[in-house]
Amino acid sequence: MDIDRDRIDEAVLALLFLGRHDGDRTWKSFDWAAMERLHAKGLISNPVSKTKSVIFTDEGLRLSEALFHKFFSAKRQS
Repeated sequence: MDIDRDRIDEAVLALLFLGRHDGDRTWKSFDWAAMERLHAKGLISNPVSKTKSVIFTDEGLRLSEALFHKFFSAKRQS
């Protein structure tokens, strides 16, 4: 089965919005490969650390919220 890793990354980034706390931090409890790709894309801080959370970049936070609403809002916007 071919996997669209970009779509997986979008879904993970959207779900990271659920774990957001302290403004721009989020819990990093997702697939490590996806987290590394999000870091490589400049959307989150380096997930390889002893802390249990990562920091969104400004663009990452904006995109995370937009994707969260796109994928999970009960009332879809056109």
